[in-house]
Amino acid sequence: MKALTTVGFDADDTLWHNERFFRLTQDRFTELLSDHCAPDRLDERLLAAERRNLSLYGFGIKGFTLSMIETAVEVTGGKVPGEVIAALLAAGREMLAHPIDLLPHARDAVERIAGTHRVVLITKGDLLDQERKLAQSGLGELFDGVEIVSDKTPARYGEIFARLGDGPERAMMVGNSMKSDVLPAIEVGAWGVHVPHDLLWDLEHAEPPEAHGRFRTIPSLEQLAALVEEIG
Repeated sequence: MKALTTVGFDADDTLWHNERFFRLTQDRFTELLSDHCAPDRLDERLLAAERRNLSLYGFGIKGFTLSMIETAVEVTGGKVPGEVIAALLAAGREMLAHPIDLLPHARDAVERIAGTHRVVLITKGDLLDQERKLAQSGLGELFDGVEIVSDKTPARYGEIFARLGDGPERAMMVGNSMKSDVLPAIEVGAWGVHVPHDLLWDLEHAEPPEAHGRFRTIPSLEQLAALVEEIG
């Protein structure tokens, strides 16, 4: 009997690029409001708005766009020009329409694991946007299940791995976020594999559980098949 039967993959910045588009849009946001607030202070206020709004808007581009508009209203004392609001809305729409760019080794990794294990996509964010990205990625047919969730918690991982696999003890979660992909999966009893990305949203930072027996880190998805084989 295999020790590992089910492998979950994160999507954004694990299988395809995502954060770099947020960074580019945030640069545009800073440029538009440069006459009203210093760049570092503006970044702080936007991050505070995003943190404050997570429980209302959830994760994703739409919530980010609303948080940019809210911050623009705040830093201008309610006098933000209409053309700035229009530009921010246009930037959000552009992000929602941006083509998908797979990360190196993404397709090969999913294909190789799918040949020997159940593979499940587990991603958080806006339902319509994540469905669009998955469809454009060309990876959709490789997955045995797709879960688009509002947040990644130990309980949610436990439920998914029980329903789509053989329980969390025989499952692995692979992703770029220590906070969302690794720690809650390990907490519920699964393996947690960190694949670092050079860009990470500030609200996703967390310390790695270095001493935990079910924590692993690999430099890229190129090494995933070997790790899965090693675990068994």
